Amino acid sequence: MRHPSEGFPADPIAAKQAIFDYCKKRGALAVGVADLAALERIAPPGHRPTDLMPRVKSVISLGVGGQTQGAWQLPAKAMAYSGSTEVRGYTVAYGCAFFIEQKFGAPSVYVPPDIDPESGPRVPLQSLKLHAEIAGIGARSFAGDILLHPQFGFMYYASVFTELELPPDQPMAENPCPAPSCVSMYRSIGRTPCMKFCPAQCLSGEIDDAGKQKSSRYDMAACAELTQEYEAVPKILAEAVRDENRSHGADRLLDPDSKMLWYKVSAGSGGWFAQCFECMRVCPIATQAPQADPILRTEEARSAAANKP
Repeated sequence: MRHPSEGFPADPIAAKQAIFDYCKKRGALAVGVADLAALERIAPPGHRPTDLMPRVKSVISLGVGGQTQGAWQLPAKAMAYSGSTEVRGYTVAYGCAFFIEQKFGAPSVYVPPDIDPESGPRVPLQSLKLHAEIAGIGARSFAGDILLHPQFGFMYYASVFTELELPPDQPMAENPCPAPSCVSMYRSIGRTPCMKFCPAQCLSGEIDDAGKQKSSRYDMAACAELTQEYEAVPKILAEAVRDENRSHGADRLLDPDSKMLWYKVSAGSGGWFAQCFECMRVCPIATQAPQADPILRTEEARSAAANKP
C-alpha cells in the first residue's frame, strides 16, 4: 500500500473521465464529483465524509434510472416490489471503488446507504442525496425532497469516497421542479400533482410569482407510517407480548397484515422501505423528462451508434 504522503500518479481530469466512463458503461446515467468542502460544511457532525473516511479527497455521486416505463403502469401494491432499481446503483458504486483502487492505486470505498446504528432508523451514515445535489446530478423537488434531473427525471443515487483528488462539479444552476404544468395546477388549486395525489398527504409547499419553489414541507412521520413498514414490526411484537390474553396476541401476529410483513422479512423484499411512488407516478419530470424513458434512451443510443463514423 502506498503511503498517503506519496500521492497518486494520475492526471485528475483524465482520471475523472475514466471514472465517469466506467460508471456510465455499467449503467449510471449521471455522474458527478461533489465539492468536499461544501459537504463538510453542510453535513452535521458525525455524518461528514471525513467522519467515515478521514483521508477522503473526493466524493463521487452517480445516479441510475428510476423505473422502466412498464413499472409506472402497475398498481401501487405491485410497485412496492418492482419499482426500485436502487440496488443497481449500489452495484455500480461498489465496482467503481474497486476500479479506482486497481487503476489508480488510491484507497476508495463504496458508501453504505444504511442507517447509523448509533442514531436510529431516521439518520443515515451519509446523505447520498446531499452528495448528489452538491455534485450537480439532482435538485430537490416538492416530493419529499426527492431529487430530480432535467434529463433523466427520477434516479436512485449511490456514492464512492476516494483518496484520489478529482476536480469537483457544481450544483445545478436551475431546479427542474416545479415543471410548467405543475405551476399551472398550483395556480389553479393551490397544489402540485405530487401534493394532490400523495396518499399520506405529507407534502405541501408554495410556488412564487416566478414559478420557482418558495417553500416546501415534508411530513416524514406521515409518510413513514404508510410506507416504511420496518418500523411496524417492533410495534406489532410489543403489542402481542403485552396482550394479557395470549391467544389474542398470537392472533395479532397471524392476521393478514402481519403475515405480509413476515413474508417481506423472509423474502428480503425492498418493500420494507418507502416504496410508495405515487408522487413520482404523477410527476411530469420523473415520467416525461427527455431521457427518463428507458425505451427512448435505448433508441437514441442505437441511433447514435448507427450514425457513428
